[in-house]
Formats: sequence, C-alpha cells, structure tokens
Amino acid sequence: MIRKTLLAALVGSTLVLATPFLAYADTTPVATSATPTPSQVITQYADIAYANYADSLSSAKALQTAINAFIAAPSAETQQAAKTAWIKARAIYSQTEVFRFGNPNVDDWEGQVNAWPLDEGLIDYVQADAYEYEDGNKFATANIIAGTEPITSELLKSYQEKGGSEANVAIGYHAVEFLLWGQDLNTDPKSAGQRSYTDYLKGEACSNGHCERRAEYLKTVTDLLVQDLETMVKDWAPDQDNYRKTFLALDEKEAMRRVLFGMGSLSLGELAGQRMNVALLAHSQEDEHSCFSDNTHDDIFRNIQGIQNVYTGYYVKADGSVLEGANIAQLVASKEAKIDADLKAKLTDSLKNAEAIVSTAQAGSSFDQQIAADNANNALVKATIDALKNQTAAIESAAGALGIQNLNPEPLEEE
Repeated sequence: MIRKTLLAALVGSTLVLATPFLAYADTTPVATSATPTPSQVITQYADIAYANYADSLSSAKALQTAINAFIAAPSAETQQAAKTAWIKARAIYSQTEVFRFGNPNVDDWEGQVNAWPLDEGLIDYVQADAYEYEDGNKFATANIIAGTEPITSELLKSYQEKGGSEANVAIGYHAVEFLLWGQDLNTDPKSAGQRSYTDYLKGEACSNGHCERRAEYLKTVTDLLVQDLETMVKDWAPDQDNYRKTFLALDEKEAMRRVLFGMGSLSLGELAGQRMNVALLAHSQEDEHSCFSDNTHDDIFRNIQGIQNVYTGYYVKADGSVLEGANIAQLVASKEAKIDADLKAKLTDSLKNAEAIVSTAQAGSSFDQQIAADNANNALVKATIDALKNQTAAIESAAGALGIQNLNPEPLEEE
C-alpha cells in the first residue's frame, strides 16, 4: 500500500515536480471478494504490461521532444526541461521491470534500454584525474564523441557490450542520462552531475569540444530508445501475432509460474542484490543504478511498485486513469488467506522502507550518500534490502499456495 506522504521526485538537487504520475500517491486497489479464473489473471497481467510499456513509450516520446528542443536551442532552461522529461520517463519505465524475468522477449531486449553501470569514458569526456581504466591508464579524450566515425544508430549499437564487456554501454536510458547530467563526481553531497548546457553550444561557445557530435549522439540515442520501446509495445499489444499471444497460450500454471518468478527475481536477485546490496557493501557510487542524475531512490521505489502492480492487478496509467482487474492476490486468498495477507503486508513494508530512502534523498542525502561508508543512512538501505528478502519469501509462499513449488520457468521454443 503506497501512502500519500511523498508528493514529488527530486530532479538533481533543486527542482521538485508534482506531476500526477510522478507523485508517490495511493495506488491501493479496492478489495473484492470474487475469485477470478487463472486465465483472467494472466490476461490482466498482459494488459498491465501493454499499458505500462505504452506509457513508457509515450513518456520517451515526450523526452525525445524535450531533447530535440534542447539541441536546437541549448540553454540552462531547455537542458532542465530535458532532465525533467527523463525523470518522468524513468518513473514509468521502472515499473515495467517486473515483466523482465520470466518473459524472454523482455529479458533479451532489456539490455538495450536499461544496461548499467556504464563506462562513461566510452561515450564522452571524463575528468581524467577522477577516472582510471583497469590497465592504469588515465585519459579523458578517447571516446565515441571525440572520434571521427559518423554517429549513427548502427555505430552506437555496435559498441553495446563490445568485446563482451557489460560495461560497454552506449545506448539506453543511462546513456541519455549521462549526456544530460555528466559525471557525478560527488564533490557536493547534494548535487548530481553538473554537465553544462554549453557542452551543446556551437562554435567558440562550445565547452569541452565536439559539441555538434555530442548533440548528434544525444539525438540518435534518444531516437533509438523510442524505437526500442515501440518494439516492446508491439510485443504486448492485444489481438496480434506476437509474444503476448505466445504467453497467453501457455499452460495456465506455467504462465502463473513466470509471473511469480518475475516478481521474485526482481525483488531479490536484481533489486535487493545487484542494485542495492552490491552498492552498499562496496560503498560505491559507480554501482548505483541512476548515478548521474541521483535518481536511484526513485528507481528502487518504482521497482517495488511494479511488483505490487502485478500482484494486485492494479496499475495507475500516466494519464491518471486506473487499470484494475483479476489478480493473483485474489487467487492466493481463495487458497490461503493468511498467505495473501502476509504478502500484502510484506509489500507494504518494502514500500515504507523505500519511502524512507526517497524522503532522505529529497531532504538532500541522495542514494550515493546513503550507501557511503560510515553513513548512518546505511541502515535505511539495509532495512529495505531485508524487507525485500522477506517479501521474496512471501512470494514463494504465495506460489506454493497456488501449487507452484518450482519457480523456474520451462523453456519456450524461442528460448
């Protein structure tokens, strides 16, 4: 249950937004007593996936418009408008990550839009004395933007995981983020990256060189993001010969297994593990999810919200309308009411703990500060990790109540 206590997301350290779909508003579904069929629950899951990706596409197009305006007339104001559009887009996209695990179409595709952490020195200049490659060489100029190859979508895609290195990230949300914010060098605990709009000016006003190529890169990578999201919307669109059709044709128990596997995998291995515990144990800013914008607190909250959306069959669209229908909670409650109540309580606890991370970030201590060594706010992060672990155990119990003992999905033909 999401309480109406946090009303906006922090952009950098200064701009507060109050857009309806950015607000941490109450999205608790109204309880119903009817027990749906598994087929109805699975269809509702696909409907939410389609709606969430459609909203992600719409917000990415708004980001594209803002970035085009920034490139056409670089200024502090147009740059901030592009940053604001990125934050809005992330708030929506982060809720879709629950669909990644268990759905091979999403898992195979996700790296194109959300890969991290990225080696920013691959893309653009970095501060040489703050950046060191594994071989010990320090440099700030050998990158795609400083190169001579024409910047095209094909070129950028060719650098993605080049040489088998997952750090070679050239496309997706975080590449756009870096190009808007620049490195977060952590010189001010309250600030995100401080890239100036002058990095996009022409002629002698250009700072740090290669401004026209930087603008070409930003436009190209944003256009690619929109194209990739269009692919996912098509994959989940109703009445098409697509992945949705394949998913809905699965044995009902197998489809439900995939849904629960997605919830548990995001909850434990990805969010509690890779995105939070790794960063906390290493006390490493480089291991946080949205490190350039200092938006990681919102990523965490929205990921948990996405898990709740799936369990309750309830999604608040970007326009404020609600998609509500048959859900797993009803099925579990019909079998084991105590298990359903426990999972709902665990989801609420995870969200409350994530709210503490968000409110602390809004007060001026971003996630990279919260995970720093000897920072008292380590306890907030640890509490959220523990809550996610408890939540995952409750998800496994819910699966057991539905007769699903093994959450590992059976391979699909295309897998």
